[in-house]
Amino acid sequence: MTTPLTARQRLAELHRYAAVTGEDFTDQNLASTRTAQLRFSRCTFKGADLRHATLDGGSFKFCDLSGADLRGASLRGAVLAGCDLRDADLRDADLTDAILSSVNTGIPSLGPTDVTGARFEGASLRNVQAEDVTGWPPGPDGNR
Repeated sequence: MTTPLTARQRLAELHRYAAVTGEDFTDQNLASTRTAQLRFSRCTFKGADLRHATLDGGSFKFCDLSGADLRGASLRGAVLAGCDLRDADLRDADLTDAILSSVNTGIPSLGPTDVTGARFEGASLRNVQAEDVTGWPPGPDGNR
């Protein structure tokens, strides 16, 4: 009898640029997960533990990361479009070259990324591009 893979193991085994659509990772332990530039669409990571996860170059479209713990996570070059990051903990995360944007769903744009209440203290925000992002920019101490 084979033991089923955990969500962390399953994500780590996916090939580069694999699409992950509509999956629910709510409150799951995904700490230290390493992914290969996965393409997440309409996935829920609400309250998930993503501390020290490596999500470099990943794409998140219409994903719910509200309340997620991303402390120390690496999101270098990641694209977050139309995502909910309200109250997410991004302290000490690396968002170098990340893109936070809305999704053009019509006029007016109905798919903004929301970072209201997210914590950014100590986060690396070098070259972050943020366009039509609710709650941006964080203050000088990393908070709104």
